[in-house]
Amino acid sequence: MAGSLLTTPGVSLTPSTVKNTLPTNYLSSTDFDFLNQYLPDTYEQEFERYGNRSIASFLRNVSAEVPSASDLIKWAEQGRLHTKFTGLTYGSIGTPSAGQQVFTMAGSDVCNFRVNQTVFLSSESTSAFAKGIVTAVASNGTTFTVAYYDNAYNSTSPFASGTVTAFVYGSEFKKGDLGMTGSLDPVDDIFEVKPVIIKDKFEVSGSDMAQIGWVEVTTENGATGYLWYVKAEHETRLRFDDYLEMMMIEHVPTEATSGAAGVLGTTSGSQGLFDAIETRGNVWSGGNPSTLGEFDDIVNRLDKQGAIAENVLFVNREFSFDIDDMLAAQNSYGVGGTSYGLFDNDKDMAISLGFSSFRRGYDFYKSDWKYLNDATLRGGLVGGAVNGVLIPAGTMSVYDQIMGKNMKRPFLHVRYRASEAENRKFKTWVIGSAGGAANSERDAMEVHFLSERALCTLGANNFVLFKD
Repeated sequence: MAGSLLTTPGVSLTPSTVKNTLPTNYLSSTDFDFLNQYLPDTYEQEFERYGNRSIASFLRNVSAEVPSASDLIKWAEQGRLHTKFTGLTYGSIGTPSAGQQVFTMAGSDVCNFRVNQTVFLSSESTSAFAKGIVTAVASNGTTFTVAYYDNAYNSTSPFASGTVTAFVYGSEFKKGDLGMTGSLDPVDDIFEVKPVIIKDKFEVSGSDMAQIGWVEVTTENGATGYLWYVKAEHETRLRFDDYLEMMMIEHVPTEATSGAAGVLGTTSGSQGLFDAIETRGNVWSGGNPSTLGEFDDIVNRLDKQGAIAENVLFVNREFSFDIDDMLAAQNSYGVGGTSYGLFDNDKDMAISLGFSSFRRGYDFYKSDWKYLNDATLRGGLVGGAVNGVLIPAGTMSVYDQIMGKNMKRPFLHVRYRASEAENRKFKTWVIGSAGGAANSERDAMEVHFLSERALCTLGANNFVLFKD
C-alpha cells in the first residue's frame, strides 16, 4: 500500500525574522514560565533544527571576484566565424539566365555573401538540396543570385515549396580572374552590466547589550554565548551574505517606464544569472529532461553553441532524482543479469542510489543547489519555478580594463567596486555609543553592511536554464 506525507504539520516558514528581539521569536513564553513554582528541566543550548540555514555557496564555487573602478562594466564576445541564413525565399529558375536563381533574405537579415563564393542550399521542409556559386549580391544585401553546378537545374528549380537555408563552404575563380571583391570584418557582440548597491543594518540598544539570557545561542559562523544581540548581529551578517548571492542570481535590469524606474532611475537594476540565460542563453521548459533522448536534445544544442567539454548541473532535489532515475534505468541488471560498474555484493555495503556525473557527448557533473530547495526561498514555487541550471566549466579570455590586458576569467564572475581609496566588496562599520563605538550620542549600536557589485555572465549561449 502506497503512503504519502501528510500536509500537516507542514514546513515552518517564519522561524526567526522579525525586527525586534522577542521571546516568541524562538521560544514559547508559556513553555518556559519561570513564575511557576515548579522549575522545569531546561536545555541551555539552542537546538539548530534547520541545520545550516545560509544558502551562500553557489557563486563561491563557480565564480571569481574581480575589482572594477567604473559604474559600467562592458565586454565583447566573439561572433560566429561562419554565417548561415535561414528562411530564404526564391524567385523563378532561369533568372537572370539559365541555371540561375535569385534568393531573398528573410525579415531584416542582410546578406554577407560575396561573388564567386560557393554555397550550399537546403530546403527547410523537404529533402531537396543543391550547390552553386554566387554570381551577384544586391548592394543593400537583401538578395543574392546563385548559378547551380547541376545542369538538371537549368530550367527546373531544385526547390518546389517552402523556404531555404544557405551557407558558404568556399569559393571558385577562373584562371586569370581578379581576387575576391570585398572582405568580411569580425563582428563582436558587446554586453554590459551595472553594479548595484546592496545595504543592510543591525541595531541594538545599549541596555539590551547589557542583558544576559539563559539560552546559550549559536549561529552558523560559530558565534556562541548568552548575549542575544550577538546572535542577532551574526544572523544579520549571514543574511546579508545570502542577499549578495541572490542579487547576483535573481536581479533584473530596470525597464525605462517601470515603477522601479520612477523610484530608482532608469539606470538602476542589473542583469543577474537567470535573466542573462533567459535573454542570451538556452531555456528548457515544460518539465525536467528525464530521458537520454531529451538530454540528446540538450547536447545537440550545446554542439551549436560553444561545445564546452565539461558542464556542471546545479539542480533542485526533484531534478536530481530524475537524473538518478534516468541513469539507473540504463543499468540492465534486472533484465539481462549484467551490471555496469564494479560491485562487491557485500551484505554490509551501503547501496548508493545516486549519481554524481555522467558522460553523454559531454561530461556532466551534478550537484544539489540548496537555494532551489530552501522552503523559504525558491523551494516549492509554482510561478517562476526554476529546477536547475547548466553552467560550463572553464574560463574565457576577455580584455580587463583594470589590468589593461587580456585576462582569463570564469564564465561567471563577480565585479565589485574598488579603487586605491575605496573598496566596496564588503564594507561594514559601527555607529553609536555602545559596543565599542563612540562616534554618536545614540545609546545604541548600529552595524551597517554595504556592497556594490555586478555579475558578469560570459558566453551565456553555453548556459541552460531549466524551468518548470
